[in-house]
Amino acid sequence: MRYVKEVSLTTILGLGLAPAALAQPRPLEDPIPEAIQKGDLVVGVEPFVRFPRTIESNDESASTNPAYARLQYLVPIPDGSGRLVVNDLRGVLYITDESGRAPTEFMDMRTMDIGFDDSMFPNESGLVSVTFHPQFAEEGAPGYGKLYAAYSAGSATGVADYLDDDAESHESVILEFTATDPAADEFSGTSREVFRIGQFAPNHNIGTLAFNPNAAPGSADFGMLYVCLGDGGAAHDPRDFGQSLEVPQAAIIRIDPLGGEAGRGYGIPSDNPFVGQAGMAPEIWASGLRHPQHFSWDTDGKMFIGDIGQNQIEEINLGRAGANYGWRLREGTFSSGYAVGRGPGPVYPRQESDADLVDPIAQYDHDDGAAVGGGYVYRGSAIPALQGKFVFAEFPRGRLLAIDADNLDPDGLNEITEVRLVFDGQERDLVDVAGFPNTYGPGNRVDLRVGIDSDGELYLVTKGDGWVYKLVAP
Repeated sequence: MRYVKEVSLTTILGLGLAPAALAQPRPLEDPIPEAIQKGDLVVGVEPFVRFPRTIESNDESASTNPAYARLQYLVPIPDGSGRLVVNDLRGVLYITDESGRAPTEFMDMRTMDIGFDDSMFPNESGLVSVTFHPQFAEEGAPGYGKLYAAYSAGSATGVADYLDDDAESHESVILEFTATDPAADEFSGTSREVFRIGQFAPNHNIGTLAFNPNAAPGSADFGMLYVCLGDGGAAHDPRDFGQSLEVPQAAIIRIDPLGGEAGRGYGIPSDNPFVGQAGMAPEIWASGLRHPQHFSWDTDGKMFIGDIGQNQIEEINLGRAGANYGWRLREGTFSSGYAVGRGPGPVYPRQESDADLVDPIAQYDHDDGAAVGGGYVYRGSAIPALQGKFVFAEFPRGRLLAIDADNLDPDGLNEITEVRLVFDGQERDLVDVAGFPNTYGPGNRVDLRVGIDSDGELYLVTKGDGWVYKLVAP
């Protein structure tokens, strides 16, 4: 990348340039020169359970053909059974348990008449996420037996709540499933559509679905479904959804999945920050996010959001109702070229014009990795050294990173350290254990995600070899 050379004031005046030219911001060649270091955090990594090999639906999809299985997330079923579910983006939802029993199919969305399609961009489309209503196991409760799945559907398979006329690539959909027997290991029951939005490009789709686990029954947040949506895709936010509140892209939305109203399959919580404001989508809870694939809560109520950057900065944000995190005017704490009137390209020192945007609490540049994944604050008991650390993934390279959530500065940047991984008594990098050919560039990739069980213990979910690994004391 080329940058403008420095010139003297005499040269500027000699060229007849206005003195205001001196105030023009200069791009940053290395926005974060400090590299993430491996620290004192050391964890053991043990094979937990291997999932079946799956195949791509599109033979021409070179992006992930080498992947053994496109495993994405591992989450517990909230019924005290110790059961866990793992979704494969290729359409299968598996069930196992905390003892690591052999996985079986809970459901296969490829066999359902729901318009499922993952062929447009296998890295980010398909069966993307699943979550269970907090009343899933409470017989007689409104949420009994209900679980929710986010997936990609063909463009002409339904009528979208938003962007129905701008769905050239596909549509992102949320389905509600109601299980006849919530204790069964194979789904049987009914389904209905909750939410649908058009996607003009194949990437930056819907991501995590989750209920706030800290919300008490009867509280305003109990049973409210949070969903992260990217900016619609392509690159550099061509529709400028990041700074628009008219449609719920580039945002975390919050809806009541049981409260359908006004012809929608869902309700709008009355305390959402933009309810009743003209020209603003009332579903939006927070905005200005480029590609927030994952979020989670600590036990004290803090929400941690991983937002994937464009070409420069990866960031972790604290979730705040009504917050604007700045995309596409910002990447991390830096102004983008759009904020200084120069379009895509390098980042710049932060400008006063975007001073009201919310800063991340941690960030790194692309010297350290290309895409931040999600994670969890560790509140388990097996690894005392991890207690109170927000543990998250740099997913292409398979690095496991951490920040100190117990001593967090909510208004500043917090140090990121890399967690050391020990396999059979030997420290190794995950890419050397579970890497697979990187069709985007040289070397191998891991596509690491972090999972969690009902006891707060953490797991490493990878695509290259079909294994889920459990973190243990070293």
